Amino acid sequence: MPLDWAGLQREFGAGGEIPTVAGGKTLRITAVDDRYVHIAHSLWRDQLAREHLEKAVALIEADAMTRHAGLFAEEYRTMVADVRATSVAHVLKHLGVLE
Repeated sequence: MPLDWAGLQREFGAGGEIPTVAGGKTLRITAVDDRYVHIAHSLWRDQLAREHLEKAVALIEADAMTRHAGLFAEEYRTMVADVRATSVAHVLKHLGVLE
């Protein structure tokens, strides 16, 4: 199942918060546009590229990457991009892609 980017835009286009993988905290999504999920923390702001998230989902669906949220970040850094891998895990777990 490919990443539902339109659904992500509908849910978070104007921003929102999702729980972190470990729980107890949240990740703030400030916007979702055609190319990025924009995220923020009290100390930083960054973007998660659509092309990276789509590649990760394709690899997960092909059983080439783990579905386990706790193990995902290291594989993501190696196989997709070394950019905010833990934040990507939070987003993909929220979407039901990761367990």
